[in-house]
Amino acid sequence: MTKTYLALAVFLLMFFPASALASQVNPADSNQQESPLDLFSVQQYIDQLDKEVKGSVPELNFGEMVTKLAKGEIHWKPAEILANLLRQLFKEVVANLDLLGKLVMLAVICAVLQNLMSSFEKSSAAQLANSVSYLVLITIAIGSFSLAVNAGREVVNTMVIFMQALTPVLLTLLVAVGGIASAAVFSPVILVTLDIFGTLIKNVILPLLFFVAVLGLVGNLSDRLKVSSLADLLKSIAMGLTGVFSTIFLGVLAIQGVAGAVGDSVTFRTAKYSVDAFVPVVGGMLSDALEAVVSSSLLIKNAVGIAGVAVILTMLVVPLLKIVTLAFIYKLAGALIQPINDGQMVDCLNGLGNNLFLVFAAVATVGLLFFFTITIVVGVGNITVMLR
Repeated sequence: MTKTYLALAVFLLMFFPASALASQVNPADSNQQESPLDLFSVQQYIDQLDKEVKGSVPELNFGEMVTKLAKGEIHWKPAEILANLLRQLFKEVVANLDLLGKLVMLAVICAVLQNLMSSFEKSSAAQLANSVSYLVLITIAIGSFSLAVNAGREVVNTMVIFMQALTPVLLTLLVAVGGIASAAVFSPVILVTLDIFGTLIKNVILPLLFFVAVLGLVGNLSDRLKVSSLADLLKSIAMGLTGVFSTIFLGVLAIQGVAGAVGDSVTFRTAKYSVDAFVPVVGGMLSDALEAVVSSSLLIKNAVGIAGVAVILTMLVVPLLKIVTLAFIYKLAGALIQPINDGQMVDCLNGLGNNLFLVFAAVATVGLLFFFTITIVVGVGNITVMLR
């Protein structure tokens, strides 16, 4: 009897339809997913970039870049990027031509003095003139070398601060796609190791390479004082520390990330099917809504990761060009000086050039490590969604 009344009531309700209201889709609603993210701190550090960096690359708006990447509205122009890089490289070469001229002129003066003193058989005076010229060269060279090392330290510090601001945003989005366990593992590992690695490069590796360069200059100053073995030992220690720490950090990050992604995928599937099975009527709609939120968060997370990599590359480009250009100037000066003064000056300039290439490698390793960090965090989120 009850079933009959219920069927009759449903039948009568069909004759009293209710009006439904609909609204047009607002384009601004597509940005609601990323609006709660704290991108202000990230943008704040981008705004603090060196003015010279902003002059050589387009001004960056991190939030706008993420939005355009998520919508597919950014169009990369490799030809324009390459043209900007070549323009900046030419600018650095022109800026260092003054240094090249000083080094070559100093070598010419030294060679003329040596020839004059040798013709008058005053070897002690010739040796004194050569030593004075070499000391002047050391003063000029060590000053420019110090500027290059300081530029490397500054860019490492800037990248560490930027990564400390970007990491919470990436981990928040990783949680949004279901990577709760992965985010819990990554949060202490990334933040602690970023600070340790940045401190290691700034306060240990780069000063060690500077000391290696000084030892090379001292070793060329006198035939009696040889410290080349000590310089080679310190150089090996610096490069070994960088390689070992980078390998350990990336290995731990990758292994823990994959393990966390597998656990997160199982947890997410369990939650999704539990909602679908145990919540009556609306369980299926809730699970579909959860799927939509995860997909949107995944898209935004990938966009934030790409934007973060772009900012890291932007921070690196000018300091690395400065360092590699100065190293090239040292090597070029040594090649030009060799026909007229094949001795201490040539060895000194070649040694400084080689040490600057090591500084370049150390700074580039930091940028590469941060690039892999962003890639691993983004990739773990993709693996979590894929394994669902």
